[in-house]
Amino acid sequence: MKTLAIKALTQQQYDDFWRDGFLVVENAVTPDLLQKLQHTFRGWVSESCAHTEPYGTTVNDQPRFDLEASHRREKPALRRVNAPVEISETYYEAMALSRMTDCVTDLIGPNVKFHHSKINSKLPGGNTEVKWHQDFTFTPHTNDDVVTALLMVDDVTQENGPLEVAPGSHRGPLHSLWHNGAFTGAVDDQVAVDARASSSICLGVAGSVCLMHTRLMHGSQANRSTRPRTLFICVYSNADAVPCSPNPMPNKFEGLVVHGKATNKVRTTPYEIELPQLPNTASFFDQQANHPKV
Repeated sequence: MKTLAIKALTQQQYDDFWRDGFLVVENAVTPDLLQKLQHTFRGWVSESCAHTEPYGTTVNDQPRFDLEASHRREKPALRRVNAPVEISETYYEAMALSRMTDCVTDLIGPNVKFHHSKINSKLPGGNTEVKWHQDFTFTPHTNDDVVTALLMVDDVTQENGPLEVAPGSHRGPLHSLWHNGAFTGAVDDQVAVDARASSSICLGVAGSVCLMHTRLMHGSQANRSTRPRTLFICVYSNADAVPCSPNPMPNKFEGLVVHGKATNKVRTTPYEIELPQLPNTASFFDQQANHPKV
């Protein structure tokens, strides 16, 4: 087993990640930064109450703030903020300058660059769920030293729509997200059933981060509780992993080196996938809504 000059993780945590494909680490941001993240997001929820459809603009002219169809002033259902690091210094700090960044560096460093960020929110009473998929087939790179960091802005419990993962699936095949000629952003239903049969649930207190390998199978159910579940999600790669398709969430910080240095090198590993289809709305939730029902 490889040993690194680890700063934020123990050797056991490092080994667990590469065995299972995921790892939950507490205190990934300071209490002060966590409080600022929560305050900022609550402000965006309050702002959303004045809107009836997705709003704001990202660099690719898509809405920055995505709303569920059930969204109402008296019962807001803000489900996605695209590229929050572009509009919030607090979220930028968490992405680039926190212990979360150090944890990612321990796993795929020393040279690490940023790809994209988003907030996935499940407010109480909302219907948002995430069908099973692998991130790599949305954002393929020349190699798979790519990590998704899911920072828990709220406590994540059994009841509020926690992330479900299939341990060890990052060492398995890459599954298609195309069905009957349509890109649905979800794996075949039987593949999802098989994954859930051996799944684990990622729970944690606010300020924890779930570090997830890009090839890990995962999904989540709707929030059935009275408490919000907010995840700030950042995707990072080794500096020698070059994207093979356009970024589904382009942003002005794409390619930013958050640790180490740019190497001007490309490393490739063999794999074969069907390239993803870019969303033409605020988020991939609309693509997953087209997944065939059985």
